[in-house]
Amino acid sequence: MVQRGARFAQQPSSNRKVSTMTETSTPATRASELLRLHQDSELLTVVNVWDVISARVVAGIEGTKALATASHSIAASHGYEDGENIPVDEMIDAVGRIAAATSLPVSADLEGGYGNAPETIRKAIGVGIVGANLEDQLKPIAESVAQVEAVMKVAEAEGVPDFVLNARTDAFVKAGDRDPGAVLADAVERGRAYLDAGAPVVFVPGALDEQQITTLVDAFGPQRLTVIGIPGSPPLARLAELGVARVSFGPLSQRVALTALAKLVEDVHRGGGVAADTRPLN
Repeated sequence: MVQRGARFAQQPSSNRKVSTMTETSTPATRASELLRLHQDSELLTVVNVWDVISARVVAGIEGTKALATASHSIAASHGYEDGENIPVDEMIDAVGRIAAATSLPVSADLEGGYGNAPETIRKAIGVGIVGANLEDQLKPIAESVAQVEAVMKVAEAEGVPDFVLNARTDAFVKAGDRDPGAVLADAVERGRAYLDAGAPVVFVPGALDEQQITTLVDAFGPQRLTVIGIPGSPPLARLAELGVARVSFGPLSQRVALTALAKLVEDVHRGGGVAADTRPLN
């Protein structure tokens, strides 16, 4: 059941205000709140985080209602290539530290589940995670559907029935030179199957245009599709109008931070220094 009465409080942290749920919230209530945020007609935006300090900075910005991790960014910060090269327990430790640093609901990007998606989800719930991205990696659809069903059963058994599984289909990111119409049809078929299997939302990353997004929303229903915000994507206001549930930013948020770092180094090499408007966020 969706908890609609959860309240956010503004709590001071050094010189800024932090938007959080009540400190007495439980994993079950945080999951219910995260589910409500996806189902609300207001577009949920999550700027992805990769460690405790990035989580605290994002959580400290007024308007932030939930956090989401980026597996690519966590792997990179730990010295691994993306693609399930980071050991699962190291990933669980990283997302657990993030969850422990905030009372906001946290969804974790757990790639394809590291060889055992239900067990990975069980471990993630154990460290405070209340939602997750799981890739289908274009495995046979029956296998992917079974994975969704198994994950939702584990979440219920762990006492978090509203766990927000953001079932990801890689139809577009692994499309190669396939016909775009066939790729879209594949995404529709897979997404519908994952929703029928119990996933509350479906993640379709890729360079989607407005017509493709409209087709997916029509197929899944409003507030069931989540997408990634990349350069060239439709504006956030338009995505909200189309019925998209959530927009995340994957590894792009870390790239923004690293770009700022690289620009500082370049400026220092030219004889410059730190900008006067730099914020003491750490």
